[in-house]
Amino acid sequence: MQSYTRSQPGQLSLFDFDIAPQDLWQAPAPPRDDAVPAAPPATDPLQHPRAQRDIVLNGHRVGYEFRVARRRSIGFTVGPEGLSVRAPRWVRRGDVDEALRERADWILEKLSEQRERAQRLEAARVQWREGASIPFLGEPVVMVIDPRVAGAVLDADGQGLPGLPRRVLRVGLPHDARPEQLREVVQGWLQRQALRVFKERCAHFAPRLGVRMRRLSLSSAATRWGSASADGAIWLHWRLVHFTLPVIDYVVAHELSHLREMNHSQAFWEVVRSVVPDYKRARRMLDDAPLPVLD
Repeated sequence: MQSYTRSQPGQLSLFDFDIAPQDLWQAPAPPRDDAVPAAPPATDPLQHPRAQRDIVLNGHRVGYEFRVARRRSIGFTVGPEGLSVRAPRWVRRGDVDEALRERADWILEKLSEQRERAQRLEAARVQWREGASIPFLGEPVVMVIDPRVAGAVLDADGQGLPGLPRRVLRVGLPHDARPEQLREVVQGWLQRQALRVFKERCAHFAPRLGVRMRRLSLSSAATRWGSASADGAIWLHWRLVHFTLPVIDYVVAHELSHLREMNHSQAFWEVVRSVVPDYKRARRMLDDAPLPVLD
């Protein structure tokens, strides 16, 4: 969070700037987490879908949501939908506009980041149809309808099918299956694979870290890749199975390291580094890679 103050009596005393999480998961979970990209917004971040006001910042017209709040300062929030502004009832619109112009560069930079992020997510949207692909452990897997199989079966060599990558996921459905049926079967397969891979990687790292994991659960949290609790429970987002093994290993090691250090102190990162020396690279890959939109 970035902030600064004004000292003149009767004027705005504090401005704060942050990027708010989207669709926070409400189920109980520990606070140790890495951020998960939220779903892309339906509108251009420069024009908030609930905008009541707009302003021109460095030549760009920005529509923003304005809310009166019980607070002593003006607060700016840039999220996937765009810019939101919160201010106490006594603040004049001119004061709000002045504050926005003072931070125009910061606001436009964050809005641009949200737009680029939404474009990456949209480009990764999965099409639920035969012949479309979905990433599994960092490589594409093509979905092929095959009524002869039960459930879903990964064909590692693709049986030489022309135009298809090496890996094919044969899905046991009729050829006239609806997209939602294909999604249900494939997501179920992905979740089973995720649990298998996560168990294997936890079993690999826990002894090396000298910790005991008491329970492993899959998560579908909107803003968390993983969580850990002091009693030895670990939650891992099942969609991590889309990423390469080094990225998965980073998240697994991150959460298991919390069983030794329930914080994000320097000591914690040294614990992570002890088993994943290049964890920063893996973390950048996780941050930069677009997560497929599966809804």
